[in-house]
Amino acid sequence: MTFSIVAYDPKNKEWGIAVQSKFVAVGAIVPFAKANVGAIATQAYANTSYGPEGLTLLEKGLTAEETIKELIKDDEMREQRQIGIVDSYGNTAAFTGKKCFDWAGHLIGKNFSCQGNILASEDVVKAMAEAFENTINDLVKKLFAALEAGQKKGGDRRGRESAAILIVKEKGAYDGGTDRYIDIRVDEHPRPIKELRKVFEVYDMCILLRDDPKDIIKLEGDVMKIVKERLKIDGFYKGEIDDLYDKKTKDALRDWLGTNNFEVKEREDEYMWGSVYRYILNLKK
Repeated sequence: MTFSIVAYDPKNKEWGIAVQSKFVAVGAIVPFAKANVGAIATQAYANTSYGPEGLTLLEKGLTAEETIKELIKDDEMREQRQIGIVDSYGNTAAFTGKKCFDWAGHLIGKNFSCQGNILASEDVVKAMAEAFENTINDLVKKLFAALEAGQKKGGDRRGRESAAILIVKEKGAYDGGTDRYIDIRVDEHPRPIKELRKVFEVYDMCILLRDDPKDIIKLEGDVMKIVKERLKIDGFYKGEIDDLYDKKTKDALRDWLGTNNFEVKEREDEYMWGSVYRYILNLKK
């Protein structure tokens, strides 16, 4: 009831899954991943134990293919299961049971596997694979390209309902406390992939440290006045709207950044990330 992709980015050491389905809260069922271990998508008549058990097997040193063989060997319902795995080295493997509803199948490529069931046609996974391979960008953008390409070819032939992307990397969380780098979901939406991209853009702007080091704005002149206007409108600053970046302004800006989920974008110098400044400009419109 789903189409998905599992993939590995060897450059940035990221493992991820992207999925869309005519099924509620698919992000709670299909994707499992652990940094430096691998990523798993379990679907069709999903056996959710394949996720944690598969990661345990991968962590013990089994390859993606060996892990699938171990997971399905004693599963009496294996012919109704579908699974895709990429291991810590980028080796990929997939399994589609003979009793999965048509169209069902998978396509394996370098560092990725696309799989789906109850699809409009085989063209869905073919388009996903082509989009992933031809998109020159980081993993999350490649996963989005794959999802969007699969949907354009008809996706889940029953319709659309939910979508999710999970990407892990070592110390990937905003504070480095876990490996959960990107974990975004959309449920009960007529266009979940489009909405998922919207959610990601906000998440990316506020949380992820993916800014171009050159994309910074000096807090001076008219820029400083615009920032102070916003701080004053939002109740964080009560002084004059001038171009001075003093301690009072810095403290007010720090409080504003934290309140608006930009705490990881705080800087100690006299510059602001361009993404934060553009956000402030958009608030004026």
